[in-house]
Amino acid sequence: MTAQCSGFDIRLLGNLRITYAGRELPLRSAQRRAVFSALALTPERGLSRDELITAVWGDRPPASATGNLYTYVSALRRMLEPDRDRWSSGRVLTSEGGSYRLHLDADAVDVHRFERLRDRSRAPRAAGDTAGELAALDAALAQWRGDEALVGVPGPRAAGHRIRLGELYLTTVERQAELMLGLGRGAEVVDRLLALAGRHRARESLYALAMRALAAQGRAAEALALYATLRDRLVEESGTEPAAAVRQIHDQLLGAAPAPVRSPVPHRHPGFRGRAAALDRLRTAVTGLAGGRGGSVWISGEAGIGKSALLAEGLSGAAPLGVQVGWAVGDELAYRMPLSIVLECLSLGNDADGLPASLQACTGGAPPTMTVIDTIQRFVVARCAERPLLLVLDDLQWADDMSLLVWHALHKLTTRLPLLLVSAARPVPAGYEVRLLRRVLPRDGTTLVELGPLDDETAAGLVRAWSRPPGPNPGATRSFVAAAAGNPYYLRHLVLADRDGRTADTPGPDLTDAVSRHLQPLADDTRQLLRAIAFLGDNYLVADLAAVTGRSAPELVPAVEEALAAGVLVEDGRRLRFRHPVVRRVLRGAIPTALRVLMHRQFAQRLAEAGADLGRVAGQLLAGPVPVDTWVQDWLTAHAAQLSVVAPAPAIAVLRHAVASPGLSAPSRELLTAHLARVLHRCGLPAGAEASWVSAHTADAATRAEMNRIADPGGPSPSVGPAVVGHR
Repeated sequence: MTAQCSGFDIRLLGNLRITYAGRELPLRSAQRRAVFSALALTPERGLSRDELITAVWGDRPPASATGNLYTYVSALRRMLEPDRDRWSSGRVLTSEGGSYRLHLDADAVDVHRFERLRDRSRAPRAAGDTAGELAALDAALAQWRGDEALVGVPGPRAAGHRIRLGELYLTTVERQAELMLGLGRGAEVVDRLLALAGRHRARESLYALAMRALAAQGRAAEALALYATLRDRLVEESGTEPAAAVRQIHDQLLGAAPAPVRSPVPHRHPGFRGRAAALDRLRTAVTGLAGGRGGSVWISGEAGIGKSALLAEGLSGAAPLGVQVGWAVGDELAYRMPLSIVLECLSLGNDADGLPASLQACTGGAPPTMTVIDTIQRFVVARCAERPLLLVLDDLQWADDMSLLVWHALHKLTTRLPLLLVSAARPVPAGYEVRLLRRVLPRDGTTLVELGPLDDETAAGLVRAWSRPPGPNPGATRSFVAAAAGNPYYLRHLVLADRDGRTADTPGPDLTDAVSRHLQPLADDTRQLLRAIAFLGDNYLVADLAAVTGRSAPELVPAVEEALAAGVLVEDGRRLRFRHPVVRRVLRGAIPTALRVLMHRQFAQRLAEAGADLGRVAGQLLAGPVPVDTWVQDWLTAHAAQLSVVAPAPAIAVLRHAVASPGLSAPSRELLTAHLARVLHRCGLPAGAEASWVSAHTADAATRAEMNRIADPGGPSPSVGPAVVGHR
């Protein structure tokens, strides 16, 4: 095994730059850059000739691609080892068995340093060590020069990594900014956040952080102007309002200036449909509250299922009945300080109205827990003595621990006061305290409402209501309904994507962002697992998943459990599938075509090497469709006969694809065409053209006689067995 070579420093996070022993090495050709960066991103293994060709030219390489690749590799070897004898194999860039590999330490490449340092921040974050986490994030971001990776490097592989690394960069910047804002260091991040928000106009989380940073510097007017820019763009492009987190920050900024008292109840969603039983529970609780009876309701459901819309609809009648209303929405970015969500909920119409200043300021250093709870309980008792009180916490999963303790304590008052507490939360993400609260409260009389998917009729009605006249045809409506699987958030974005001429398989930034928002709170390992499942499709086993990810089944368990708890995956017998097909289609469709083909090719080989079902290997070859390279040709040659028996339909498709490939060797073309003729004949399909071609080209007398019998239209009709029918 060739040893790893030291002394190199490879910079891909910005403009491509290679230095050796402090001296910069020249990389002139754009295609040469593409080859080198593809190899540098995978120093732990080699890339085959076909993988490198796909990395540079995609699925339509020029006829000269192979010769050009040899030229680029030779030039790279001369650059990396100028003193190497031209007849030696070299140490830095080697070739073996049709594959090429750079022998570099992973830490020689800034991409790998960035990802390692970013991963290092997880441990201090879990331990609550803000300084340690921030130090790791600072070190990770120090690897970047600019905010775009692989600048000027062509090819689909570079494009795919640019997207992946760009997303990692933005999430890292956001987390760093969030920590620095909490430490009062907003001035250090505000300029970067504003610049990024200007370049990533669909990323509302950047706007939220930039607004907070501006407000922390006393620049509230600029923060409000930034919100207005975002809102105008969203309304114009998609007819939607900014997300709740951004609206909350905007409302808080307005609260700093004189403003008319407004109802804290959000606007009802236009065209609200369904949820009759859940609506009845909420309205009954509000009516009981107006009559002096307290209570508690907990709404639970996956992201986007319509919890907020249900609350706005079901609680809209509270104020007209003379009920006081306090309402707050939790958010990962906006509510990091103790008690912030509870204090927002208790503001009761933009006015704390007597809530002690010590609690208003306790985010900087909270008084003892029991003092906080006693003070807030006394405040709530006093307000309930005036009029019945409704308190609502939406997105409770983001609440801080102190707020959860207060919320639990307030439930003890609902049995003797006209106090109604309504909570709404996702199952994931949720810390231990939220999960414990959800288990405990129903024992104390809380009504638990599990919000499931919309039925098809209600979902179809929403599609018609949201679509522009004349609206989609019945087939398109059914397609939207099936893809969203009862989730109105996804349904809405599918309708908006259709207006722009896009689908879930060719998603635009809005639909991609909609899916990303829901997956973002999940752990990195879980999101990576979901991408792998998206490429495998629904017909796979856990063993297949272990094969393509390189992780054992026990190692996959935590990620699978989180995805199941979040409602992203559901169990289907021995398999897992996406609850909402749109998520799978977006995860797959957001990857550039050439990179998708490459991934399906890699998955096919990994499944085959793990001994997976032949039909699933063929399914990966067809999903690309994957070009017929040496490995594909060899695998088909070895398994075509068995594949034709166990999975005739995939066999026919993959064999037709293979025999049409110009790169297939003559012996393989003859063999695979013969297998194609046989399986077509067994399935009762026309096979004359294939059989005649083999008969004209084979030198084997037995094969020629067999093909002549298949090609003879007067021959006996084939019988189709049950196994064949099952695969047709």
